[in-house]
Amino acid sequence: MKARTIGFIGAGQMAGALAHGFLQGGKLSADRVFATDPSSTATERFQAKIPGCQFAVDNRALLESAEVIFLAVKPQYIEAVSKEIAPVAGDRLIVSILAGVSLEKLQRFLGTERIIRVMPNTPCLVGQSAAAYCVGNGATAEDADLVESLLSTVGKVWRVEENLMDGVTGLSGSGPAFIYLLIEAMSDAGVQTGLPRAISTQLAAQTVKGAAEMVLATGLHPGQLKDQVTSPAGTTIRGLHVLEQRGVRGSMIDAIIAAAQRSRELGQ
Repeated sequence: MKARTIGFIGAGQMAGALAHGFLQGGKLSADRVFATDPSSTATERFQAKIPGCQFAVDNRALLESAEVIFLAVKPQYIEAVSKEIAPVAGDRLIVSILAGVSLEKLQRFLGTERIIRVMPNTPCLVGQSAAAYCVGNGATAEDADLVESLLSTVGKVWRVEENLMDGVTGLSGSGPAFIYLLIEAMSDAGVQTGLPRAISTQLAAQTVKGAAEMVLATGLHPGQLKDQVTSPAGTTIRGLHVLEQRGVRGSMIDAIIAAAQRSRELGQ
């Protein structure tokens, strides 16, 4: 892995987080990381995360320098970027983190089937990504192993069939924003009861983190863990009753389904 070079077309927050994680995990050295981005703000932020990385003069030059290419641009720019790099893509492995853009569309635009489609999420910034990937027809088993190894340095990763990727996008791709909203609401409630804001927010965030760890560590169904907290005629069951009355469960389901639908729309 040390001998490989990786290029990022797009040097935004996600690209920087991934590159930083790859370095921290010992998967490659900074001098083997290349990037391009039209925004000087993005390149400066990227360089701050990966001191010693290199910037190519344009996307075509990037492909001449790197063996593995991460596409990290906005989905609406994929056609324009593809026109630029398709003539020089050759047999390089292309890894796309574009929400909603299918393997079929990527293959058509880029003229290659050696593509892996990935959906990470923003907690990769702190090494806690929940990511999934699917593999194009021209990608090898070694390619899939490489991508899984890289993504494992910034969190957990699962291989899925492509027809599940929009669901992944709605659940784990958009999901952090939904959880932040809940944490904010929990913090607001704590403040309403008299807690200082700083303590209330930390209590809310740690409560969410601890509950998530319980699900992962025990392997129990979330409903079982909920019941363990819920004593007869106690405080928790009264709060749960209010959440059910207000449709919190249904709202979360609807939000994730809506985000998945939007992912499908972006790919059309």
